[in-house]
Amino acid sequence: MSKKVIDARGIPCPNPVLKTKEALEQINKGERIKVIVDNKIAKENIKKFINFQGHKLIQITSQGKDIFIEIEKASKGSTYSQQEISTTCEVSSSSGSKPFLIITNCALGPEEKLGEILMKGFFETMLAHELIPEGIFFMNKGVFLTTKKEEFIQIIKQLEEKGVEIFTCGTCLKFFNLENELKVGKRAGTDVYLEALFTKKTIWIG
Repeated sequence: MSKKVIDARGIPCPNPVLKTKEALEQINKGERIKVIVDNKIAKENIKKFINFQGHKLIQITSQGKDIFIEIEKASKGSTYSQQEISTTCEVSSSSGSKPFLIITNCALGPEEKLGEILMKGFFETMLAHELIPEGIFFMNKGVFLTTKKEEFIQIIKQLEEKGVEIFTCGTCLKFFNLENELKVGKRAGTDVYLEALFTKKTIWIG
């Protein structure tokens, strides 16, 4: 049986779990994937995720620092929500060199029209001065910046091209009926910004 191989080595927690989830969503019941990670924390998080969602862990093997996890998709694998993923991430003493931004609105301040101008200027200045954050998580009304606001989407895409990880709250997308409107970045859950709160220099904006 051919298996899709997911290389999740060298990426920060909780991304190995998120990549595993995305891969399982793309296959049918009974099909398998093989995930490669390079640390025990990623391995344990994926095992916990598989167990929680009822998928079948076929085997775990190691070769040097690499850990190979073979998974078979279960029937309920396509029904879970992003926010159900729970991970444990190691706190790094070197984290925080770049901030992680959490955007909670599509405008800065209470005046919406002025606030959108200020928010656009904020992103443009960030690009112009190469003040690049590690990642950005859009939640609450901030999700409109990655779905409906085309002038923002183009700027955010430029940030993504510079290596900024872009996440949008899955629960918020569902609340605003925007689940099929995401134009940039990935859908993510509360685990992403909670991990950022405890391990990174986090800045709330909006």
